[in-house]
Amino acid sequence: MPLGLKRARTARGWSQSRLRAEIERYAVSHPQITVASSASLKVYISEWENGRRAITEPYTTILRALLGWTSEELLQEAAPPEADGYDELLRHIDTAHAVSRSMVDTFTSQTELLRTQDRMVGAFSIVDQMNAHLARLQEALTFAVLPDARRPLARELAGAATLAAWQALDVGAADRAWRHYEMGKQAAKEADDVLYLSHAMGEQAFVLADAGRPELAVELVCEALRVGGSRLSPKLRAWLLSAEAELRATARDATGARRALEKAAQAMPDTADARDADIASIFLNTEHFDRWTGHTLVLLGEEEAISTQYSVLEAMDPTFVRARAGLHCDLAEAHLVRGEFADAARQVREAKLLANRTGSVRYRRRIARLGEAVK
Repeated sequence: MPLGLKRARTARGWSQSRLRAEIERYAVSHPQITVASSASLKVYISEWENGRRAITEPYTTILRALLGWTSEELLQEAAPPEADGYDELLRHIDTAHAVSRSMVDTFTSQTELLRTQDRMVGAFSIVDQMNAHLARLQEALTFAVLPDARRPLARELAGAATLAAWQALDVGAADRAWRHYEMGKQAAKEADDVLYLSHAMGEQAFVLADAGRPELAVELVCEALRVGGSRLSPKLRAWLLSAEAELRATARDATGARRALEKAAQAMPDTADARDADIASIFLNTEHFDRWTGHTLVLLGEEEAISTQYSVLEAMDPTFVRARAGLHCDLAEAHLVRGEFADAARQVREAKLLANRTGSVRYRRRIARLGEAVK
């Protein structure tokens, strides 16, 4: 319990004093919630992290909202006992049997809403909603009996689990991210949907890269391309090849990265429509593709990437807050390559403002590295 809270706090880059201030700010914006005095909170936080005091409501709710970690990760609570007895089992089965196509459509709409919220305000603020959504999908799938009822639920769970995994990676909860990707892959296999399986594998590769294993990440994304084969949609193929290029650049395989970029450009359809009719998890149009290509060129140290990224930044939808933070990071790195330290520092400041809005631990780490370089 104390280690979970401390890890979540430090992942956000907060001191205990900062956490106390954020709790107080949360309480001010939620008048229905009452918290202890500032002096008492200081003691509580220390005792929570040292295991001398249990974290109770309303603080569990506040901490989940502030840090983006689940109760299990913060508190290491035991899972609730499973239902027992035939009556309870049949109740679950009957409920799952009643899940119609319209109910699956409702699950799809909820996933889309969470995807939009994540893009605009960040993952940390919707952790409760995301985990409740996954739990409902898992419950429905667990007790669905026949394949024609299970497959659409499994496909929806695959998409939702992959989204939840990326959100977990963004807030620094790597273990949760990995487990959600495994959930998504298993659901995709049950749905017999190779597109969702390949996409989950491709995204999971970034967990390995963030953990310092970019070479293994390259192997995984290449396996995703092999698994998908000729059944991949054009956008998903371009997405996976772009991921391969970025991961090869991270692994310092410049030749392989450029080769993957060329293949991605050949596969990418010329379209302004970001959605893929074959897989809801893909959000990629020519603008996003150009941004991703520019990002990889930045990683390769290519000076021409700076003009590409400035053009993309000017045209980008302002609701893509986290993506804009990434663009400012790219521009900072590109300016550093050119020795333009003042311009790089300005881009770091812009990136930091946006990353703070979304609570992205992943970008905060990158921004901290860039901040050191521009000092």
